[in-house]
Amino acid sequence: MGQKVNPTGFRVGITEDWKSKWYAPKAAYGNFLVEDYRIRRMLDQRLNRKPPFAAVSDILIERTREEITITIKTARPGLVIGPKGAEVDKLREEVENMINRKVAPIKVIEIKNPDLNAQLVAEAISEQLKKRASFRRVLKQRMDGTMQAGAKGIRISVSGRLGGAEIARQEKSTTGSVPLTTLQADVNYGYAIAFTTYGTIGIKVWIYRGMYGDEAMVSETDVRPGGPVRRGRR
Repeated sequence: MGQKVNPTGFRVGITEDWKSKWYAPKAAYGNFLVEDYRIRRMLDQRLNRKPPFAAVSDILIERTREEITITIKTARPGLVIGPKGAEVDKLREEVENMINRKVAPIKVIEIKNPDLNAQLVAEAISEQLKKRASFRRVLKQRMDGTMQAGAKGIRISVSGRLGGAEIARQEKSTTGSVPLTTLQADVNYGYAIAFTTYGTIGIKVWIYRGMYGDEAMVSETDVRPGGPVRRGRR
């Protein structure tokens, strides 16, 4: 049996926070869990799977007795918000109609450097593989971009019918250091699937951004692509 653990679940409660924050009695727990899944799936389909792609990496959900608060982390906040907030209001109404509960105004957080967000890097690789780009060249480009953005290490694993080969295989590529078992390390994890004409390709990305409490640590929300790297506490 494979001795694998989910990188996000491994760190929840230590360095990672919960993606959903609420308490529920036993009778309502299952319904709330399904609601969260449906909200995330609907927003992902609307914002990430249809052009223009909004580059959403995280959807955070909080519940109170009165309403649900949804926070969207995206590299392209203008597309999510729309002119005068029209798009984000439309999204809120759609979510309310789907779950029949009151939803607070949706919060949108900008990711200023998508090269430091593992989920967005994985999605970008997925899009390029769908266009039949050479996977080795794509991996090298993404790894170089992430290291230039200030990361201390990146590891990418792609598995499936790479290059349309008859037999599926797995290829891994690493630059810098990625301490996967050090819980005080800020290792960001992302997973995406590329649905190509010859089969599905799974993409996993780990980005090491520094140690918590380290002065030289970089964050996806305080570095602008192409600009000077601002370093500071997270």
